[in-house]
Amino acid sequence: MKSYALRWHILGWLAYTSYEVVGKLLERAGSPLRSGLWLTASFIFIRVVEFYLCYLVVYPRFLRAGHTGRLVAALGGVVALFIGMRATLEEVLFPALLGFRNYGLEGAFAYRAGYYIIDNVYFASPVIVISAAIWAAQAAFRREQENRQLREEKRAAEVAFLKTQINPHFLYNTLNMLFSLAYPVAKPVAEAILKLSELMRYMLHESPDGQVRLEQEIEYLHNYLDLYRLRFPNHFHVHLSVTGEPAGCRVAPLLLIPLVENAIKHGVLDDPNTPVHIHLRIGGGQVQFQVDNQRSDNHKDHTTGIGLPNLRRRLELLYPGRHGLDLAAGEGRFTASLRLVSGAGPA
Repeated sequence: MKSYALRWHILGWLAYTSYEVVGKLLERAGSPLRSGLWLTASFIFIRVVEFYLCYLVVYPRFLRAGHTGRLVAALGGVVALFIGMRATLEEVLFPALLGFRNYGLEGAFAYRAGYYIIDNVYFASPVIVISAAIWAAQAAFRREQENRQLREEKRAAEVAFLKTQINPHFLYNTLNMLFSLAYPVAKPVAEAILKLSELMRYMLHESPDGQVRLEQEIEYLHNYLDLYRLRFPNHFHVHLSVTGEPAGCRVAPLLLIPLVENAIKHGVLDDPNTPVHIHLRIGGGQVQFQVDNQRSDNHKDHTTGIGLPNLRRRLELLYPGRHGLDLAAGEGRFTASLRLVSGAGPA
């Protein structure tokens, strides 16, 4: 519980305790003060236990769609605990230790038990309702804070994107011009410019729902790897394979490339005996992407890596509860596995 919430809880219980104590003092005018204060203290203690059992355990677990039966059963258990604690303290321990009890019921046991249960169900009910209202209000407040944070992050990302749009568009147009100039003179250079141009066009691509066809993401990976093959002819051992049919599957763009970039940055690329293996598998309602590479002792890129942390954050925002990202290092190799639930796109 956060400090500001804790302060409000303490103030609330102090106010309630003052109310109960003053009420008992007025109610028991002329009666023994000692017994009244003991009974008031026990009653407040039991209500505190009841409140936090509901607030911290029952409602966080069961106050949601599809859990009505469990919620009712749990609240029944809370009421039973309330009755049992009150009977134990006020009808067993207090008579034995202090010489008084709260209920002085006369008559048959069945009548006394029935009256006692009904009376304490009445006393237990307000705390159940109040704790539910407070928990629901705080949950709604937390959701609103999270939504506000997401809106602010989205707005900041949109502003950052607009600020950077000019340079990529200029670069993309310039690459097309360079391709037209290079093609008659040096076709390999023109081919490299064309690949880079395709990469830029894909990065600038926008779609109404924020998704792209999986075939486009695969094409982007091929273009990216082809550029490296042109840069390191005969010394770039990276194998990309695809299993399954990507047609009809849509994903958020640029989700796969951070894992490939990480393998190229930290992997061994020039040894045919330890190639980088990239495999994309589509099927069973899932998209599974795995990159496996031998770890290099030499860093080829000394820039600070932010690709994987950014990827984790994007997955949390776009695929909550519908993704898995596992990173495993051992015996000189590194394996990254990404799983997405296909069919539905980002939430």
